[in-house]
Amino acid sequence: MSVSLLTPQRRAVLSRRSLWLAYATAGYNLLEGLVAIAAGAAASSTALVGFGLDSFVEVSSAAVLIWQFRSRVPEDRERLALRLIAVSFFVLAAWVTFDAVRSLSTGGDADASPVGIGLAVASLIVMPLLVRAKRRTGRELGSATVLADSTQTMLCTYLSAVLLVGLLLNAAWGWSWADPIAALVIAGVAVKEGLEAWRGEHCDDCAPLPSADRGSDCADACRTDGKA
Repeated sequence: MSVSLLTPQRRAVLSRRSLWLAYATAGYNLLEGLVAIAAGAAASSTALVGFGLDSFVEVSSAAVLIWQFRSRVPEDRERLALRLIAVSFFVLAAWVTFDAVRSLSTGGDADASPVGIGLAVASLIVMPLLVRAKRRTGRELGSATVLADSTQTMLCTYLSAVLLVGLLLNAAWGWSWADPIAALVIAGVAVKEGLEAWRGEHCDDCAPLPSADRGSDCADACRTDGKA
């Protein structure tokens, strides 16, 4: 991939874009979480309630990005922000695992939830758009945290798909076990991504930062792979 050094003006534009993407993510996921928990309580659906709590984990990841890019020098907060996002991955994995195991062990029957199905479909439309915008911005900016946050959003997209399949199978055939089984796979992926974020491995194809702006923390967190 051909890359060039960013001008200060372009870097400022990308930093503002990262901030607004984080605001959009936090706002959508807050609304998503509230709707999911309300719908889950109405339908006695542990999957929907768990999905709502997962949305709040995504809000925490977006909040880390907001904290970072509200700084005058976002690069100075890169390493700590990346570690905080890694923690959000681990929290997500822990909750999904707990909820999946609980669903499998209790075997409780949930009612069909048209609201939950509609919410899952909406998330499958909105989340990929956010992922694409974050990845393009993160790669050009050279930010490991923006890319790690995009992966967090992608995992929530996968969870939306898992939720949709589970709700549809439960509504059509009463297969309530399908959702927690697939969710356990997502939890494993979340742990893997969390470890990579902790080690700073989410920026293999970022544009290189100018040498004058490249801090030691960001140099560790955001590497290029040497491909032109």
